Amino acid sequence: MSNNPFVVGKPVPPEFFVGRKYEIAVSFAQISQHGHLAIWGGPGMGRSSFLELLASPAVWEEHGLDPSEAVIALLSCENINPFTPSSFWREVLSVMKDNLESEPALEAEIEKLLERGQTTKDNLNKILQKLGKKHKFLVLLVNDFNVALQENQEYTEANMQQFLSECRSLAVASPGGKYLSMVVTSFKRLSELGPKLNPNASPWYNHYLFQQLKPLNDKEIEQLLGVMPMTLALREAIREIAGRDPRLLQIAGFLLYVQLKTDREANKVSDVQAFIKNLETDTRHIFQTTWNMCNEIEQTLLMLLALFDLNGRLHKNRNFDLGNIDLIFTQRGRELTNLEEQGVIIRKEDEEKTVYSFASLMMQRWVVQEIWNTNNALIQEREKVFIKLISHKQLSQINSIWQHRNEVLSTIEWFGKLVAAFPKGLI
Repeated sequence: MSNNPFVVGKPVPPEFFVGRKYEIAVSFAQISQHGHLAIWGGPGMGRSSFLELLASPAVWEEHGLDPSEAVIALLSCENINPFTPSSFWREVLSVMKDNLESEPALEAEIEKLLERGQTTKDNLNKILQKLGKKHKFLVLLVNDFNVALQENQEYTEANMQQFLSECRSLAVASPGGKYLSMVVTSFKRLSELGPKLNPNASPWYNHYLFQQLKPLNDKEIEQLLGVMPMTLALREAIREIAGRDPRLLQIAGFLLYVQLKTDREANKVSDVQAFIKNLETDTRHIFQTTWNMCNEIEQTLLMLLALFDLNGRLHKNRNFDLGNIDLIFTQRGRELTNLEEQGVIIRKEDEEKTVYSFASLMMQRWVVQEIWNTNNALIQEREKVFIKLISHKQLSQINSIWQHRNEVLSTIEWFGKLVAAFPKGLI
């Protein structure tokens, strides 16, 4: 291969997109009925790539739909800074205009609205009605909609309530709404974001069908990594360290390709340690972001999960018995479900017992290093949260591990499977 088959730092082009068959089918089923969809998934789950896919005329045709019947407008709320309702409607009309080459009269009308600053929901409603008379409809693909659910200096909670009410009104109560399909993405469910609900009115997100972008399954991982020749053992090792996160898998594949290609051109033995170092360096910010997005209880659960797992990794001549964490985890189902949905941990049912583990070995290693790097003052602050979840005896064992952290860390072999599977000799 002359070009790296993995994509990093930008949305995956539709022609290289793999998996998500069910989610794609649901999306086009909603779009074909002029329905509305709220897609959500944690960082790295591929929300931007998914919207790029839905915007592709070729993909429309693959699913039996005629793209000429739709005006497809793709935008990101992150590009509207600061976010305000008027700026949002202006962006919608502007992007819509850019995709109306086949309808010059409507294009010119929108241009006049933009010049006059008449960028409101009501004006968009009128444009949609005229679009409907042309036997077309607008597919509005809005990325990063969570930006619209955060206040800023020019956007108060009252402004937010009004804007969300306008979106719902346009979609379900306006004449032009019959010619609109709105697909939004966010990093959490819309029901977990935004302003407090009015108990006397329907929730502002009621017209959306919710659809999660989950961590990739085994078949999807095989498809993603299958674009580059590698042994089954190496593919399994990559999956162990990167988990089921599409972004981490793309980065791991990208760096692996570069490492092997560089070593080959230099007539060198493949360097697994250089690959590991580059992968850790180039993904550290991802784990920091994941950590920062967790609340205090979720961070504590991750620490506990990492520490309890150390029992199986430590030398037998030192016994740190932290006991059983099953009871602790059964009492924190909501937080664990959130971590699972974000792709941080995975859950398996084993002989009528629920077992949790890190989805990515690299995330587990990062959490352990976070614990090791914590100073005494922060450890004491953490203890206040730990003691809400575990016994004093278990807390004492954790403190013992922390006091011997350098010894403990030296006993752990994190990447043994990768080292064993990495290509040997000249390649």
